[in-house]
Amino acid sequence: MPPVKYTREFRHRRALNWLTLGFTYSVMYMGRYNLSLANKSLSTTYGWDKTQVGTIVSAALSIYGISAIFNGPFADRIGGRKAMLIGALGAVFFNLLFGMGAYMGFIGRGPLLVVYLSTIWAANSYFQSYSALALIKVNSAWFHISERGVFSAIFGSMIQCGRLLILGVGGWLAARYEWQWVFFVPAVAIALMFGMTYLFVQDAPEDCGLPVLDVQDASSGDPDAVGLKYVIKKIFTNPVTLTIAAAEFCTGFVRHGFEQWFPRYMIEVQHMPLDSAVFQRNAVSIVIAGIAGAFAAGTVSDWVFKGRRTPVAFTGYLIQVLCLLVVWRAPSLTAVAIAFVMNSFGISMVHSMLSGTASMDFGGKKAAATAAGLFDGMQYLAGSVVGVGMG
Repeated sequence: MPPVKYTREFRHRRALNWLTLGFTYSVMYMGRYNLSLANKSLSTTYGWDKTQVGTIVSAALSIYGISAIFNGPFADRIGGRKAMLIGALGAVFFNLLFGMGAYMGFIGRGPLLVVYLSTIWAANSYFQSYSALALIKVNSAWFHISERGVFSAIFGSMIQCGRLLILGVGGWLAARYEWQWVFFVPAVAIALMFGMTYLFVQDAPEDCGLPVLDVQDASSGDPDAVGLKYVIKKIFTNPVTLTIAAAEFCTGFVRHGFEQWFPRYMIEVQHMPLDSAVFQRNAVSIVIAGIAGAFAAGTVSDWVFKGRRTPVAFTGYLIQVLCLLVVWRAPSLTAVAIAFVMNSFGISMVHSMLSGTASMDFGGKKAAATAAGLFDGMQYLAGSVVGVGMG
C-alpha cells in the first residue's frame, strides 16, 4: 500500500514520468550492450584477436566506472532530467560514430582502428554513465521509501527489455548484415526516446505544479543545500555506502564477464549462430530470469523485510556463488545453461537492491545520483578487468 494517499492527478503524472524515463533507459541499454554482439564480427572482419577486442571493452567499462563516480554530484546539481538528456544525446552521437568506423578506410584495419573504436566506445560509455544516475535521481523525488523496492524491480524489468531487444534484434542484425547496423539501429531508438524525455519527464512533482512529496529517506528533514561538500559528506564518509560500493565492485566481475563475452562464447564454444533458435531461447531465458530476480528482490525487500535491502542482496550473492561453481565444474551443457540463467537471476537481485534501491535510501533524494554513481561506478571499474583480462 502507498505510504500516502496519492491523488489521481499525481498517479497519472508519475506514471507518464517513470514510463518515459524507464523506456529511455531501456533503449540506452541497447546502445551499451550492442558491442558484445559485434565482438566476434570485429575479429572476423579485421583479423583481431580477443585481446584487441577486449581493449575496446576495458576502455569503455573503465571510463564508465570513473565517469559514474564523478558525474553523480553533477547530476545531483543539475537534476535527473537534464542528465538523461545529456546522456542520450551523447549515446546517439557515439553509437553512430562507432558504426561509421567501418567506412573510414584511411584509418586502416590495424592498431589505429582499435584506438579509434576504443576511444569512441569510451566516449559513449561516458555519456551512458548519466543514464542510471538520472533515473535514480528523478525517481528519488517521486517515490516514497516504502515503495522503492517494487518500483526498482519494475525499472529493472524495463532495462532487461532493452537487453532483450538488443540480444534479439542485434543478434539477427549481426548474423545477417554488416556489424555496424548493431550500432545504427540503437542510435535511432535512443534519439526517439530523447525527444520523449524532453517532452514528458520532470525532476519532481513540484515541477509539474503538484505538492512536494515527503519521501522520508535520508534527505527528509535535512535543511542543508545540495553542494559538493554536502554530497561528499553524505556519501563518501558513510560506512554503509562504502560497504555497498565494495560489494558492487565484486558484482562487476561476475556481471560484466558474463554480459560482455556470453555471445562470443556461444558462437565459438557451443557453435551457435546468434540468429539461431537455440541462442534466442537462451537469451530470452536469461532476460526473463533477470526480470524475475528484480521483482523477487523488490517484493521481498518491501513486504517481508520492511524496506531492508541487505538480506535480499546477500541471497543474490549466494545464488551467484553457487552458479559459478556449477559453471566452473561444468558437469553438462544443460547444467551450465541453467547456471547461466540462475546467475542472471542472482545478479539482478543484487543490482536492483544495491545500485537501484539502496542508492535512493542512503543517498536520499538530495544525493541519490552521487550514491548511484559510486555504486554503479565501482561495479564498472571491476568490470573493466574482464575486457583485456578475459580476452
